[in-house]
Amino acid sequence: MRVLVVSQYYWPETFRITEVVQALRDEGCEMLVLTGQPNYPDGVPFKGYSWWSVGVEQHDGVTIFRVPLFPRGNGRALRLLLNYLSFILCATVFGSWLLRGRPIDKLFVFGLSPILQAIPAIWLARFKKASLVTWIQDLWPESLSAAGFVHNPKLLVAVSWLVEWIYRKNDLLLVQSRAFIEPVRAMAGNTPVLYHPNPGDFAFSDSDVGAKCPLGFGSGFNVVFAGNLGTVQSLETIIGAAELLLDEKDITLILVGSGSRSEWLKSEIARRNLSNVRLPGRFPLSAMPSIMSSASALLVSLVRNKIINQTVPSKVQAYLAAGKPIIASLDGEGASVILEAGAGIASAAEDVFGLACAIRKLRDSPTHVLEEMGENARAYYENHFEPRFLARNLKEALLATRTKR
Repeated sequence: MRVLVVSQYYWPETFRITEVVQALRDEGCEMLVLTGQPNYPDGVPFKGYSWWSVGVEQHDGVTIFRVPLFPRGNGRALRLLLNYLSFILCATVFGSWLLRGRPIDKLFVFGLSPILQAIPAIWLARFKKASLVTWIQDLWPESLSAAGFVHNPKLLVAVSWLVEWIYRKNDLLLVQSRAFIEPVRAMAGNTPVLYHPNPGDFAFSDSDVGAKCPLGFGSGFNVVFAGNLGTVQSLETIIGAAELLLDEKDITLILVGSGSRSEWLKSEIARRNLSNVRLPGRFPLSAMPSIMSSASALLVSLVRNKIINQTVPSKVQAYLAAGKPIIASLDGEGASVILEAGAGIASAAEDVFGLACAIRKLRDSPTHVLEEMGENARAYYENHFEPRFLARNLKEALLATRTKR
């Protein structure tokens, strides 16, 4: 089976789709990728690439077709709009030319925002007489209004019509969260909708559990938060809980990563004199399994938001793979997965007191209870999020998909 993946983002940019492609390759699929010139996240083309070029390259057994892509630059609205529109146009025009004479069995769209990147895939699927599958990562138009990008009701209605058209031109829609199923079905017409979660990273499936942790942990109860330190992570809740836990001398909160709120975190820790919070910075992905497996517990937090509640944070898969108890300060699907797995405890999003109580509760739990949570976490990961397991499921879904045209 020859599969063409259409994604604005791909290696050497760090996105999950790269490992999904590699996993499908390992399952015996011939993989091709139609993508743009890499420039995420800094907004400038990577070394060796130029935004106006067209070309074909090989990487790790995958054929990559690159089309011109206007760089996202500083991420302001106009540049982002040009970035998105340039991919739609160039993938349609240059993609058709690059793929001339190449038979394609299936087209697979990695449906990050904006979902409009599926438009060139619709044309290519018709041109190649191939079935089309889109893996929806964000809900549209809901994510536009939730993020504050669009408030005009008429414009949101217009976007909704366009999204309906895109969905109905597909032969199968996959959604990364069970909470996405109903809203997508409501717009999809007779296009089938199936749940296909985001997999964990190879680094967590193949990690060496005996690898040395690059962080020094104390002998107390060490709670690790790993990942982006941004606006949706509800860092105010974590800092507030840390302040309530100052008298608990054996509890330390370790926030591994960086982001737009790193400086705010540093200033708040200093202002509140939070001796129980550490900010060690970022580490390579290869180091994260040993850091997580050395923690006493792992923490995930998000703000309270209707759309965010419907997603499963990507760090949940990594936490489950680490085989450690999880503290969830969030609502919705992410908390449901952790509780369903029996892998930890949850408090409501933005509940400072509830998070502090949850950390104390785990700290006071018997060792055998914590070990059982960790074992449940790893077992749930293997049965639901292990990347090779999910690649086999995805291959079967692609093979079973037939074009409606």
